[in-house]
Amino acid sequence: MTERMKQPNFIIIYADDLGFGDLTCYGASELPTPNLDQMATEGIRYTNSYATAATCTPSRYSLLTGAYPWRNKNAKILPGDAPMIIGKDERTLPGTLRTAGYKTAVIGKWHIGLGDGSIDWNGKISPCPLDVGFDQSYVMAATNDRVPCVFVDGRKVDNLDPNDPISVVYGGENPFPEVSTGKDSPDLLTMMHSDQQHYDTIVNGVGRIGFCRGGRSATWDDQTMSDVFLERSKNFISENKTQPFFLYYALHQPHVPRIPSPRFAGVTGKGPRGDVIAELDWCVGEILAHLKAEGLDEDTLVVFSSDNGPVLDDGYDDDACEKCGSHKPTGPLRGGKYSMFDGGARVPMIVSAPGRVKAGTENSALFSHSDFLSSFAHLAGAKFPIQESADSQNMAEVLLGIDTIGRDNLVTEGIGSKTVLRQGNWVYIPPHEGPQLFADKGIETGNDLNPQLYDMDADIGQRDNIADKNIQKVEELDSLLEQIHGDTPPEGHSPVDVCSL
Repeated sequence: MTERMKQPNFIIIYADDLGFGDLTCYGASELPTPNLDQMATEGIRYTNSYATAATCTPSRYSLLTGAYPWRNKNAKILPGDAPMIIGKDERTLPGTLRTAGYKTAVIGKWHIGLGDGSIDWNGKISPCPLDVGFDQSYVMAATNDRVPCVFVDGRKVDNLDPNDPISVVYGGENPFPEVSTGKDSPDLLTMMHSDQQHYDTIVNGVGRIGFCRGGRSATWDDQTMSDVFLERSKNFISENKTQPFFLYYALHQPHVPRIPSPRFAGVTGKGPRGDVIAELDWCVGEILAHLKAEGLDEDTLVVFSSDNGPVLDDGYDDDACEKCGSHKPTGPLRGGKYSMFDGGARVPMIVSAPGRVKAGTENSALFSHSDFLSSFAHLAGAKFPIQESADSQNMAEVLLGIDTIGRDNLVTEGIGSKTVLRQGNWVYIPPHEGPQLFADKGIETGNDLNPQLYDMDADIGQRDNIADKNIQKVEELDSLLEQIHGDTPPEGHSPVDVCSL
């Protein structure tokens, strides 16, 4: 085996708000995803893969650092002008691979913060992804529903006219009276908001969260965003085909606002959400085809997954609920984005590695997205002190289909660092205060003043809480969760008094 073969290229294609049941290869019958289905046919499809959180910023932080998000109190859903929450001295996945000779890039959605608390959108942005292990970076700062709606190329806003500087403000009333908002000028909207967040500054006919003025020449076109990120990704692959590389290709679909390119608009009959999933599937196919055309398919391990579970109505009235029909974005799982139930963090994951994995296999190994750091490092031959692996475990054999068991346990969280433990077939949700339903989103939160215990082998839909019949198991799992929390328990968390059950 040559040295080149010992160091595979790595690509993580990370969807945004895609559910466990959104792909045909995971049971969907009304939403065609031919490229991802083909990827599963030629690779491995995982059934127990978990993002570390049911929301995006925390899960993406863990993906890159290997640390559970509650260990960083700032790893919560961030506004568009938030400072970067990864420290310059923190071990990261791209930084670790770079020590092994890899070229690294992030292209697409970032949403882990930029700057140190006062971002200069009109000058040099520091810190940025280039300071935490990436050689190249072309990103949206946060999400496509937050201002500023511009791309950041390395340390600067792309295509910015210095005579039209950007100003960004979050919170309060609109400080820019000359800028139209969805609240004050609904007649200018081409997509109506469905909550009280998404009606601030109007960009491309869509109300966004936050207030922004300036930067007109730098403003992105929502309809071409997929093409921009895709071409950048292809170029990075081609430019680095003679050396090992790591690409974090962070898709923005199917996050709101869902605005497909014209060639995908209306193709699914499931409204914009279905159409952007079709577009997402096409992008995956384009990447896989490009690898093959460059002769890199057998040298590259490609992972496709999602940052958290699905949501239909997440701030815009785009007919996602009405046109969903019998399609079930979470498949057999309960909950969804924001939820502590499995629909919040248990997500589809497919691995393609021609010649390295057995095609068309299903793997039920327990896998956390925090494990990419240690797993990729092992496959790349990158060495680092074990204490710097954070919560990441070496699951390289899971990614290659050799191990079908995986972790003994993992921790996920719903919104607000409310942690959940899975061990083997058991899922344990400690008591948490709060509403049991996010009514405006139609999602069960998992909040309950009583502990919850579910046997996932017998009850994948988590309908039968058997905590009161298994008090010893509840005590055992609660103790384990406290042990994992260690010196950095989530804010507001307290151990369960099992004697009161």
